[in-house]
Amino acid sequence: MKKRISVLSESETGRNEMFVDNSNGKKMSRTQFVKEIKRGNYGDYYVRQINGLDTPVSKPDGNLKNNLG
Repeated sequence: MKKRISVLSESETGRNEMFVDNSNGKKMSRTQFVKEIKRGNYGDYYVRQINGLDTPVSKPDGNLKNNLG
């Protein structure tokens, strides 16, 4: 099964910056994805503050294949 969200691009420091929802093809910036998560549209993800920036992360389930990437 294909992951629902895939990372399209990263910053020079490795922060995920562009995402795509594989179920509908919607492309989102980090900021847009954070807003969608906060709205409850992506229940398998949550937002963490990393180096002062809201950052989307997948909820841990013990499966390394489910990490964003």
